[in-house]
Amino acid sequence: MEPSEVVDELLAAFPGVVARPSWGETALFHNPGGLLPNGVYFLTVKEHDGENDRASHLHRDGVFRVAFGLPHARYEERFGPRPPRPVKGGVVATGHDFTRLGELMPHPVYAWMGWVQILSPSRPDLDALRPLVAESHVSAARRFERRVSGSESGEVVR
Repeated sequence: MEPSEVVDELLAAFPGVVARPSWGETALFHNPGGLLPNGVYFLTVKEHDGENDRASHLHRDGVFRVAFGLPHARYEERFGPRPPRPVKGGVVATGHDFTRLGELMPHPVYAWMGWVQILSPSRPDLDALRPLVAESHVSAARRFERRVSGSESGEVVR
């Protein structure tokens, strides 16, 4: 699959999602009706290494990353306790080969927040991940509703 195919498919699959270029990648935000300046961030598609994120070697031809946040309980169910936050420019210590293609694993930098990655997913990989991506989207939609209703900040955002 190509990065643009992944983005297009996820935009079609999840209502209220918008794509925005952000930090040199395509970020997907839950933001139905554009009620928030950006929305709630829940998935990225990245095609190149970043200054503080080189562990996956995205500079290789045809390699890209799909990364998304999981609820903490789901992350820990799959991978065990979340690792500590790495130092700037460092990677988390999980024992994973962060360059391996087609395998869901902790994100090399953001696993401490419950984020996971898969490099260059195939059609079957993406299909298998759909329930986890849907769970991430539901979590983002809930955070969106709290922000819009004002229950996160105490004031109504509308």
